[in-house]
Amino acid sequence: MKKLNSISRTPVFSRRPIRSIAMLATLMPMGVSAEPLAERQFEEVVVTASYLPIAPARSGNAITVIDRETLENRSPLAVTEVLRDVPGIAVSRNGMLGSSTQLRVRGAEANQLLVLIDGVEANDPSQGDEFNWGTLTADQIERIEVVRGPQSALQGSDAMAGVINIITRSAESPYQVSLSSEAGSFGTRRLGASLGHKGEKFDIRLGISDLDSDGENISRAGDEKDGYENTTINLKGGWQLSESLRLGFSGRQHEGRNEFDAVDSVVTGLPADAPLVSEFRNRTAQVQLDYGLFDGAWQHSLMYALTENDNESFDGGISSGDTQSEKNQYRYLSSLLWADGSQRLTFLAEREEEDFSQRGPVSFGLDPDQDRERETDSLALEYRGTFMERLTLAASIRHDDNSRFDDADTERLEASYQVLPATRLRAAWGTAVKNPTFTELFGFYPSTFLGNPALQPEESESWELGLDQQLLDHRLDLSLTWFQAELENEIDGFVFDPATFLFTARNLSGTSRRQGVEASLRARLTSTLTLDAAYTYTDATEEDRATGDRVDELRRPRHTGSVTLAWQATPALQLNANAQYTGDQRDRFFPPFPQPSRLVEMNAYTLVNLNANFSVTDNLGLYLRLQNALNEDYEEVYGYQTPDFGAFAGVRWRFAR
Repeated sequence: MKKLNSISRTPVFSRRPIRSIAMLATLMPMGVSAEPLAERQFEEVVVTASYLPIAPARSGNAITVIDRETLENRSPLAVTEVLRDVPGIAVSRNGMLGSSTQLRVRGAEANQLLVLIDGVEANDPSQGDEFNWGTLTADQIERIEVVRGPQSALQGSDAMAGVINIITRSAESPYQVSLSSEAGSFGTRRLGASLGHKGEKFDIRLGISDLDSDGENISRAGDEKDGYENTTINLKGGWQLSESLRLGFSGRQHEGRNEFDAVDSVVTGLPADAPLVSEFRNRTAQVQLDYGLFDGAWQHSLMYALTENDNESFDGGISSGDTQSEKNQYRYLSSLLWADGSQRLTFLAEREEEDFSQRGPVSFGLDPDQDRERETDSLALEYRGTFMERLTLAASIRHDDNSRFDDADTERLEASYQVLPATRLRAAWGTAVKNPTFTELFGFYPSTFLGNPALQPEESESWELGLDQQLLDHRLDLSLTWFQAELENEIDGFVFDPATFLFTARNLSGTSRRQGVEASLRARLTSTLTLDAAYTYTDATEEDRATGDRVDELRRPRHTGSVTLAWQATPALQLNANAQYTGDQRDRFFPPFPQPSRLVEMNAYTLVNLNANFSVTDNLGLYLRLQNALNEDYEEVYGYQTPDFGAFAGVRWRFAR
């Protein structure tokens, strides 16, 4: 990982957009229709692109939704297996299933992407504010919403590059039971079960899954297998206390361990077999009370959310250090709707409390043990209105008062225009911030890294233009997005300090630029055959500290793409073929001291995955998954091996009435 990541104080950009937003919200006329055209065309709504659910056609954002049908047809072990198909996303995994995994959106850093689980922030402050995708299995998930582009004006610091919301399953019938089992290559075993009940006023669902894999060797040499274990528990429900009052709750825990190899810093500079284990426990939970007045014209929401992360590493069974974090979030939303719901104004008041602790052995007389905390109080406004049944405009502004940094103001403007029934134009502009991480500020194990409390916030300004087009009587959907972002005060977390002979973090001078094009296509070739395709070109560059020239940022492939062909061969048999392409990219290799680090090239690769799903009865289904069917040899992080060809078979049984 090149950077440990970044920040937030008052942006240097012009304050004129704030005044424009205020004038926009004040002067806009009333809407004319309670059921706009695009609302009728799109039944689906997304809950992540605004404070209240909206139809995708009413957003200026680039949005991708991965639904339950896709997840069941693909039967992935890890969520990242399907996220690779999303435009703008690049995946870097340090080895096998369960290994540390990063997602970068539109060339941004991994911790500039906010991850939510049922609306609860799941990024780990004790791990550089990143979400470790290696700990998230695909079990118990209903849908995944991906909103690309800066969302700080709605969600705050961690949402500089976008937001991914993992929405778990709810009860759907009065009585429901499900069981599942899977086995396959690398000694992989997966078991799952769920119970659910949905009544007139109360619903609850409990799901449990267990995944265990012997794995393969992460290192290029040696024969030690690096395994993975994960147990996931998911609880979700709600109680309709009255016609206008509802209490909702959810909780999810991932607990397990993964074995990994460390870099041999003396002989090769590459990962080598070692008896290293990381144990993790990640929890998210929330309670939310929703209340509506005046037939829903004035809506209120009060939420408390908790996120806890515990991580501990072991070398030969002896603890080598641990980190812990806790985040408490208190949020109040008040939304006023008028003009038959075509206009709305939402107010947010939020408090966020973060605690971080670290423990480890003393090295060279330096004690890494520390406890840190910070608080953020936030106020935000969002206006969203629809006019003439075709035009939707939105504006949002947020003020963050952080206990460790200067105040930050972020803004966002959106527009969506239905030019013709089959043609939509959209645009968005926004500023965003990212607070320095606890690691960057205070250091992670001072024997190798010394934090820098003087770090300044990262700040970005972004815009995007999009076109959505339907052709051939809605049998062909095309989407095209052109995006550009400029980042100032970017934090480099691997700067060598000759005064201390340690690494540290510093703000880079100059501007980092991320720009590119996203394209996606869905073609309904026949009544039983569907083709989905996506392509992204990303140009992510920064200024070289030595020469001042613009150079490519690490682990950002310029070209990524995917093609998926889904065929309903018979009413009982569904076949799926998927190909995922990742282009050439650069990484940095750190050979043994005193040799200097150097840039290395990682070759392009294509992963082919095949799925077959067969319905034996309405309640019983069988499936087969072939992973990396062409046995592609590739690396996503230099020196770390990735899975070869694998075959997996599973069975699902459901009962509901």
